[in-house]
Amino acid sequence: MLHERSYPEEQTALERIISAAESVDGQPPFSDQSLVEARSGARRLLTVEQGGDSVGVAIARDADPAEFELVIDPEFRGRGLGGRAARELASRYDGTVQTWAHGDHPAAAHLAEALGWDRVRTLYQLRMPLETAPPAERFDTFDRERDADAWVRANALIFADHPEQGRVTRADLESRMAEPWFDAGDFLVVRSESGEILAYNWLKITGEVGEIYVLGVHPDAAGQGLGRRLTEAGLARMVERGCSVAALYVDGENERAVRLYRSTGFDDHTIDVQYLRRRA
Repeated sequence: MLHERSYPEEQTALERIISAAESVDGQPPFSDQSLVEARSGARRLLTVEQGGDSVGVAIARDADPAEFELVIDPEFRGRGLGGRAARELASRYDGTVQTWAHGDHPAAAHLAEALGWDRVRTLYQLRMPLETAPPAERFDTFDRERDADAWVRANALIFADHPEQGRVTRADLESRMAEPWFDAGDFLVVRSESGEILAYNWLKITGEVGEIYVLGVHPDAAGQGLGRRLTEAGLARMVERGCSVAALYVDGENERAVRLYRSTGFDDHTIDVQYLRRRA
C-alpha cells in the first residue's frame, strides 16, 4: 500500500494532494519542517497508492522518536485508507512513534483511539482580523549575510526545549529563505551591540494572511517587553503589506505566549494535535 518515492518524482502528486486537502480542511496537512526535510531527503516520502494512482502521501522521520504526517486525498477519504496507511507506518517502528493531526479532525481522533495512541500535545492556530493597526515601533530587518548564523544560534538557545523549532539548522534557514514567500523586510530583528540577535519576529505573508511565523526573545533580553513590541510591529507590517488576517501557531502549554497573543486580540481558529504511541 505504501511505496517509498523520491521528492522529485512525486512532487506533482504531492502538491496536488496538499492543495486538495487544504481547500477542504482549511489548513495545510504538513508542517513546513516536514516539507523542508522531505525536499532535502532528511525525511522519507511515501505514497499511498490505489489502482496505480497516488491517493495519499506520508512524510516520515526515522529518528528516535519516529514521526510521520499523513494525508489522504479528500476524494478518496472514507474508505479506510488512512487507517490502513497509519497502521502500516506504525508497524515499521519498534519504539515510540508520534504523529500530528492538523485540524484535530474527529476521524483522526477516532483512529488514534482505535490504535491506542495518546493525545500528548496541542498546538493552537490563533487568528485575528486586520483592518488597521495603531502606530508601532520600527525595528531593523534581517540581513542575510550579517544575521543568518547569529539567528540560528539565538533560535537554538531560545527554543532549546522545543522539539521542532530548536532543531532548525542553517540549511533549514536557507531552505526557508528560498521559498517564494520569504521577504527580509518581513523579518524584524533586535541586535545587541556586538551583532548577536536578541529578539525577532519572522513573518510569513501569503496573500491576505500574515503569519507570525516564529517570534523569539533571548533569555538575556527577557522582561523588556520585546515580545509585545515585536508583535505589535509585526501586525503593523502586515497591514502595510495589505493583509486582512493575522495568524500564528502556539503550543497550548506555552501559557505565557498564549496570554500575550490573546491580550493582543488573537482568538482560536484551529487546533493541531500530536498523538504518541509509547515505546513497546
